[in-house]
Amino acid sequence: MRALSVGVGGVVELIGMTAQLSDELRRELERQGDRPIEVVDPATNKVYLLVPREQFERLKPLFEDEPLSALEQRQLLRQAGRRAGWDDPAMDAYDHYDQRRAQEP
Repeated sequence: MRALSVGVGGVVELIGMTAQLSDELRRELERQGDRPIEVVDPATNKVYLLVPREQFERLKPLFEDEPLSALEQRQLLRQAGRRAGWDDPAMDAYDHYDQRRAQEP
């Protein structure tokens, strides 16, 4: 993982309260794909990870103090299953896998 340094006129520019990507950081994001990018604050040497919002939203519950309710857990599991392709009609064959296996000679 490559670390980028944040400085004045560096990789980000604040516009209002939203940080805008510099061309350098945008190129690095494209190069890294969906992998996190380390960004280092040279004033403190503190390291931050830059991840796409979609990835953060999936991980966000891990950072919350309160445990997930049963409903929230089911919703997250359902979303994970969809992302894994479990709602693909071709996966229906596995619903009866044990029955078919028992019928084999």
